[in-house]
Amino acid sequence: MGAQFKLKIQMKNSKFNILAVVAIISLISLIGMRCFADNPIIQTKFTADPGPMVYNDTVFLYTSHDEDDATGFKMKNWMLYTSTDMVNWTDHGIIASLNDFKWIKNVDNGAWAPQCVERNGKFYFYCPMHGNGIGVLVGDSPYGPFKDPLGKRLIDTDHLWNDIDPTVFIDDDGQAYLYWGNPDLYYVKLNKDMISYSGEVIKVDTKPDNYQEGPWFWKRKDHYYLSYASTCCPEGIGYVMSETPTGPWVHKGDIMDGDKRSSGNHPGVIDYKGNSYAFGFNYAINFSQTKTHRERRSICVEEMTYNPDGTIQKLPWWTETGASQIGTLNPYLRNEAECIAWESGVETEKNDLKGVYVTDIDNADYIKVKGVNFGKGAKSFEASVASASQGGAIEIHTDSLSGPLLGTCMVASTGDWQKWITKRCTISKTKGIHDLYFIFIGSKGKMFNFDWWKFSTKNKK
Repeated sequence: MGAQFKLKIQMKNSKFNILAVVAIISLISLIGMRCFADNPIIQTKFTADPGPMVYNDTVFLYTSHDEDDATGFKMKNWMLYTSTDMVNWTDHGIIASLNDFKWIKNVDNGAWAPQCVERNGKFYFYCPMHGNGIGVLVGDSPYGPFKDPLGKRLIDTDHLWNDIDPTVFIDDDGQAYLYWGNPDLYYVKLNKDMISYSGEVIKVDTKPDNYQEGPWFWKRKDHYYLSYASTCCPEGIGYVMSETPTGPWVHKGDIMDGDKRSSGNHPGVIDYKGNSYAFGFNYAINFSQTKTHRERRSICVEEMTYNPDGTIQKLPWWTETGASQIGTLNPYLRNEAECIAWESGVETEKNDLKGVYVTDIDNADYIKVKGVNFGKGAKSFEASVASASQGGAIEIHTDSLSGPLLGTCMVASTGDWQKWITKRCTISKTKGIHDLYFIFIGSKGKMFNFDWWKFSTKNKK
């Protein structure tokens, strides 16, 4: 277990004095341990079943959501995160829930692995509801809102409990396919409207070797691929290849072997900015809190490599370092506080006024943002904050928790948790590319909310 998980829990519960935190980080660095990892890529919520989609030069990562008190599967809604660099992920909160399907019986559980695809400017969000089949929501934006156009199941078979984990693929000729299923694999041909299908539901007679659930379909060059959670339990990620979208499938092995640290898995595969990526999940944050297995999962990502013949090189189990950054982040634009590479202690909330913002900020909590390009130099900093308590301060450090202190932005009470003001401070002139740490300092208890931040090349008061 990575040291960063243990540190996170200890900081949240006991609120270490910041000097003690710095001392611990320095000590860990001296003995050669890595403290801050990129995997899991989301820490403010428990997320699973990654459904990545590339659209307009952005990765949209749709996820299922394990509730904080889940022991078994307890899943009520679906969430969205975006990134343009594969390391800093912006939280967009809940974008759909079981309540969006008025015809289902149970809205307290069952929001399983989704996938969203775009066609002709519309976004189709395919949602399995365990025991209720597969439904579809439609939106005009990848961010939603999404609405149910059918008012009934899209997939309505005699085996509703097995109708889970939809994956959708649109071939070069325009024909769309929907695959799903546990323990068997099924598919239908979708019509151009993407909310109906022609022909019968086809059960694959010879399902892929070690197939369990969680199919994910894609095409690369002339090869069709189907990956899936394999060989329960623990589940790895297996894959097969074909020359057609409906098989016959040739088993090619595993993208990732199963590991005793995780009972399940669910693949999501994309190409983005010249690289290939495999998403899945582990239980690292859960096991940093307890030795007990609970269904509180956390999404991870790794770079994936193809061989010349189209087969895939096997990945190790999810590393702590994860994927490398593509490009840099521009600090002179408004950046959302919920754009995070790593955090300790904070939470995120969403409302109609501000959208998503960072909250539950206590003494010694922090946010890390990776690969910030200050160029020729930043001289000042501003942040949107709100506080109904005593307030606190934002210490701005580079490269590590104990790295150079650029400046301190003081946050006084604004009188209400939703009364937002912009606070500004000067900083030491900073050039070049750095990881950025916002360390929150103050008295005991919740200090303030944090919505966005921005640097400037000019001095501001």
